[in-house]
Amino acid sequence: MIHWNWQSEWPAPAKLNLFLHVVGRRADGYHLLQTVFRFIDRADLLRFAPRSDGQIFLATPTPGVAPETDLTVRAARFLQEATGSKQGVTIQLTKNLPMGGGLGGGSSDAATVLLALNHLWQTGVSRNELEKLGLGLGADVPVFIHGRNTFAEGVGESFNDLTLPDASYLVLQPAVNVPTATIFGAPELKRDSAIIAPADWRYGYGHNDLEAVACSHFPQVAESLAWLRQYAPKAMMTGSGACVFAGFAQRAEAEAVYRKIPAGVSGWLANGLAQHPLSEL
Repeated sequence: MIHWNWQSEWPAPAKLNLFLHVVGRRADGYHLLQTVFRFIDRADLLRFAPRSDGQIFLATPTPGVAPETDLTVRAARFLQEATGSKQGVTIQLTKNLPMGGGLGGGSSDAATVLLALNHLWQTGVSRNELEKLGLGLGADVPVFIHGRNTFAEGVGESFNDLTLPDASYLVLQPAVNVPTATIFGAPELKRDSAIIAPADWRYGYGHNDLEAVACSHFPQVAESLAWLRQYAPKAMMTGSGACVFAGFAQRAEAEAVYRKIPAGVSGWLANGLAQHPLSEL
């Protein structure tokens, strides 16, 4: 078992949506979803150093993102405020996951901050309470705190955990940042997919309702998807895009397609995880 401490490098893994159906919309405008989240072994990495002045300092700001709006800083301040902690921290973030990629990078970073600082500051907040806290930062944050591959419903906060088969994934990363608000705000988005019982979902079932909108607004997504479907007909987009992916039962199959990626297209391989690396924290 890993001993997590101030010297550790803390992972914030990506997720893939193995299907994503929009089944309705609440009065407050939030969309009701059904999806399966799968964690993969590509991750952002975070390091933390204690501060005695109570300040939250991000040593690696993202260009174009003000530190006070960065999810890692906001997560640390959320925990401070929720617990009354006077402790501070310097956060160092190594970004390996693209922004606007549909991989949950920012949400995963925020979740890892909450999990790590709850442990390092010894604030004693339960995982369930951290999930509720995370929902205030974004709809995808709770699943990363929850830490299990899972069938999620509602706005993404109601979970039925799954055991998923081993798989390797080829992910293509189109050179475009897809804003989530653009996709969910599109009038043509299908919002009435049939609701299924979590127990009825099977690996390989479903599609991504957000895909058609992303493909029509961002041709790079459509082009990547069309290329990948030559080799994997069930390839789909993850989240609200831009990344698209295909799953393979054998790593060698994924590697064979990876070697065919045309020049100028960014892609990478990842293995599915049985659970989040911090799930036993």
